[in-house]
Amino acid sequence: MTLSKAALVETIDRVTLAMERDFGELNAADGALGDGDLGVTMTRGMRAISQMKDDLPDDLGMALMQCAQAFTKSSGSSYGTLMATGLLSAAKTLKGQTQFEVAQIPDLVAAARDKMQDRGKAELGGKTVLDSLDAVARATSGLDDKNAVAAAASDAVDQALEDFRDKPATIGRARIFAEKSIGLDDPGMLAMQRIVKAAAGR
Repeated sequence: MTLSKAALVETIDRVTLAMERDFGELNAADGALGDGDLGVTMTRGMRAISQMKDDLPDDLGMALMQCAQAFTKSSGSSYGTLMATGLLSAAKTLKGQTQFEVAQIPDLVAAARDKMQDRGKAELGGKTVLDSLDAVARATSGLDDKNAVAAAASDAVDQALEDFRDKPATIGRARIFAEKSIGLDDPGMLAMQRIVKAAAGR
């Protein structure tokens, strides 16, 4: 099963709506452990991408590169930088392609995880967005049906939140509140849960 620019535009629409919907919740979650502006970062980034979606090229690599650039211009936050890094990773892989196979999604996610890890200097297991992406990559590995990938990815981000909720944060600003973070969802993981579930149509 192949996906093209039309699927990308549909995903942009769903994620943009989800970020608008969850604006307050993401800010509140981030406020408990950080700056309290994650909702702002995500809504600004997705609005910037949404405004240009109809003019994106059919070349998926170029389209994702433009999305990454738009997100970067909208926000200078660390999470925004990581999001753009992940998008650029996928852009590099898909450069020159007007469609891609659903079976490529696990590798795209894993590559984005690795690039974001390099950029953020974090480790897996630190209760960050990397753990959500790692869960998605592993859960979708070997799947080539769109619905199966969507279901597995959606379940994976839910499980990742549950698995790490009672662990202390060890990375970034949240590590300052390590004890306080126990029992709380990591804001970045929460945002990625909403992104993945929206992309999956869940």
